[in-house]
Amino acid sequence: MSTIQVEIVSAEQEIWSGEGTMVFAPGEVGELGIAPKHTPLITRLKSGDVRVQQENGEEQFFFISGGILEVQPHVVTILSDTAIRAVDLDQAAAEEAQKRAEEAMRDQTSAMEYARAKAELANAVAQLRAIEKLRKLKS
Repeated sequence: MSTIQVEIVSAEQEIWSGEGTMVFAPGEVGELGIAPKHTPLITRLKSGDVRVQQENGEEQFFFISGGILEVQPHVVTILSDTAIRAVDLDQAAAEEAQKRAEEAMRDQTSAMEYARAKAELANAVAQLRAIEKLRKLKS
């Protein structure tokens, strides 16, 4: 089976590097599926989960807060401000962030504050969806 090198990098560090048979990422217009020998591509990503299928049948799961996906002939690179292994996601913290963002949207005092709260809400909801998806896949 053919594989492609996958690099997932946050602003602070490399999160994961390895070989994959397929990569799924949350494109701005819908989910992207990248297989080995995919046409070169650069596109923006929205908050959501990234899955990397490996040759041994296992899958690696990650949460990203949006970013850029670059496909080259032998490597897929995902660059994100925040990238977290799905097993390290904290449901309680995501729920608290969602609550704070919803309150901030209700208490808006400027368009900029409202936009910031809306982005934080989208990020928290995406984290909760990733947690839920991971739970379903494990059961």
